[in-house]
Amino acid sequence: MKKKLKLAFMVNESARKITYNKRKKGLNKSMAEITTLCGIDACAIIYSEFHSEPEVWPFPSEVQRIINKFKNHFEFEHGNKKKLSHETYLTRRVTKSKEQLVKLEKNNLEMQKSLTLYQCLLQESFIKTLNSDVLNVLACEINGKLEEIASKANELDTNATR
Repeated sequence: MKKKLKLAFMVNESARKITYNKRKKGLNKSMAEITTLCGIDACAIIYSEFHSEPEVWPFPSEVQRIINKFKNHFEFEHGNKKKLSHETYLTRRVTKSKEQLVKLEKNNLEMQKSLTLYQCLLQESFIKTLNSDVLNVLACEINGKLEEIASKANELDTNATR
């Protein structure tokens, strides 16, 4: 029975290098077994502090072939429709946020108009505090509301006579 191995960084560099080589050899053996037994394509790319270049299994041209096969399969399966670059994604998000901001500003303006009208109805002295620009906007708003009321009243009269 094997004892459980404590997984932690090995401080001793020579022991770490020996373990690395043994594990790499075991990994390569396992990869060879799975490709032979299951008839699949597999590869490994290993970057380590012990080598300046990455180590590949089984050999560079085969690794490149498998990676290209994976990329082609992924693009075929999922298509390019849903793929976005970071720039495209962020541009779309900014545009959507700007549209939301315009809607919220419009809604906020409508609420401010309604609040001002409500305050005018509650306190006659409030009207005296408003400047001519605000009073003109309120007059337009009141005229618009009166037109809506008249339209609705005409609609109700028409429905009642039928």
